[in-house]
Amino acid sequence: MNTENSDLPTNRLLALLSRADASRLVPSLSVGSFEQGRVLTEPGDETEQIYFPHTGMISLLAVMQDGKAVETATVGKEGVVGAMAGLGLHIALTRAVVQTPLITSHIAAAQFRKLVQASDALRNLVMRANEMLLGQVQMTAACNALHPIQARLARWILQTRDRVDDNIIPLTQELLSEMLGVRRSSVSEVASALQAAGFIRYSRGTIEIINRKALEGAACECYETIRRQTELALR
Repeated sequence: MNTENSDLPTNRLLALLSRADASRLVPSLSVGSFEQGRVLTEPGDETEQIYFPHTGMISLLAVMQDGKAVETATVGKEGVVGAMAGLGLHIALTRAVVQTPLITSHIAAAQFRKLVQASDALRNLVMRANEMLLGQVQMTAACNALHPIQARLARWILQTRDRVDDNIIPLTQELLSEMLGVRRSSVSEVASALQAAGFIRYSRGTIEIINRKALEGAACECYETIRRQTELALR
């Protein structure tokens, strides 16, 4: 498929490029779809593909030696995964997994690197994307350490909703527990509390937002902080 297909939502990072700069990159992009749960990279892998999501979301997870993992950032239509490979050989530090069904433009790292080396605008785009991602990682680390699970879950549901543009979100209890770094029983307990309050409807494999305003009130400050930082970075 061609990324110029008008039926595709625009990746907001790519939309920052001028027509001339976009013309250098867009013809080299391919579009693919990936199902929920698909692992795109593992820690220690050389980055081989760069992904610019159009719909859906990619989660980045720090993985421990015992196999446990916790989410450090999420990337949707506002960002890119693997962009630092445009500046040179890049080894992934996190696991990148498709969190919700994904449609994404992608390009081989070697090809992307050549384009970035020839364009100041693309090099600046890579740096902007990295700063945006770093800010989110820092805020998520603080959130995981300081805020209660229910507030973190509300924040996470809202972040996901912003990426999928749908109030019904396909999320399994297993994925949620991994994203938040808590036991499945804890996810079930806090999701049930949000449901009892009338904020969401929670069933096996899906979460439906019933009252977004109330859910925003239940979320920690990190949701609004990350959203505001992202909007500033995309100006």
